[in-house]
Amino acid sequence: MLMPAKKSKFVANTHKESSMNPVSQRLLNQQLICPQFTTPHDVVAWMGAMQAQEYRMMRWAVGMRTKRPSAKAFEKAYNEGQIVRIHLFRTTWQLVPGEDLGWMLELCRDNALRGMAGWMHSNGVDIPLAEQEAIQQIFHDHLSKSRIAQKADFAIALKDKGITMDDHRLSYHIRLAEYSGLLCSGDLYPMKHSYALAVDKLPKAPQMTKEEALARLARTYFRSHGPATLEDFVWWSGLNIGDCRKGLSAIQNELVEERWKGLSFFRHQDSRTRGFRSGTVTLLPPYDEYLIGYKSRHVSVHPDHMHRAHSGNGIFWPVILQDGEAKGNWSAASGKVKIDVFHSNASLNQKMLEEEMARYQKFISN
Repeated sequence: MLMPAKKSKFVANTHKESSMNPVSQRLLNQQLICPQFTTPHDVVAWMGAMQAQEYRMMRWAVGMRTKRPSAKAFEKAYNEGQIVRIHLFRTTWQLVPGEDLGWMLELCRDNALRGMAGWMHSNGVDIPLAEQEAIQQIFHDHLSKSRIAQKADFAIALKDKGITMDDHRLSYHIRLAEYSGLLCSGDLYPMKHSYALAVDKLPKAPQMTKEEALARLARTYFRSHGPATLEDFVWWSGLNIGDCRKGLSAIQNELVEERWKGLSFFRHQDSRTRGFRSGTVTLLPPYDEYLIGYKSRHVSVHPDHMHRAHSGNGIFWPVILQDGEAKGNWSAASGKVKIDVFHSNASLNQKMLEEEMARYQKFISN
């Protein structure tokens, strides 16, 4: 159950624009999926962080939110370091603006390392600090010469130094190198992720205090994801509730609070508050922020169909939205879109479905 923010610690603006409940607003405004941006960087900067579990479909997650979806535009932004893919909040794969990675790492590093320590302990893995430093030096030296490397390249570089380790241990070392600030994403390859030295690829991150970083993160989340609850923000960021409250309080004069069924929902004053054409159909990629960006997904997916949107162990599938509600699944094997509605009575706006399918086809060809 979603827990409301403590009113004693937070005073927000009063909502005066609409009597519609905030859950319906989120569904109809669809600010999370409206194609209102010009560039891939603009999309990621507005969202703050976008889950990027699926290496190929993360491209559509960004592209679908641009006015002119283009796979080549995504590749250019990715290769130039305008956007990067890295393990970050909730210790999962995410896309973030290249210029923001530094302060975001500072904000989430301690929580991420604690989580990693727990995973390694449960798997009987111990990596001493001296080993971390030695392996990261090899990573650094290899990338100083080659610029870009995939995981298999790191394994070869280690073998050349007389070091062998199983794939699982190597993955831990790469993750530790990400959290140390050494590695970030390299160039965009068709199927497999690559790495580069963050210092060579990314612009210098702005310096800020923890309080400033918390405020900036809260502003970004409630601007792009609102209306949302404090618990939604805690889930999305992976930070502790105390830090999330601090971020919320820091921007209290920028937020609109709405009460519904005893819960407090917040949205930023700069949030998009207008919906778009009735009957809009969206081909939503797996692990998209529209579903995964909230603690609860009941707003967009009927309980009877929840198992078609995601599994109990964190697997999310591509779904078809109509007016913000999940109506079916879709796939794009060999670039051809296939549709599978949840039940025979589900009717999709055929004209808008065809428009959306055409947008996807244009994206993968441009």
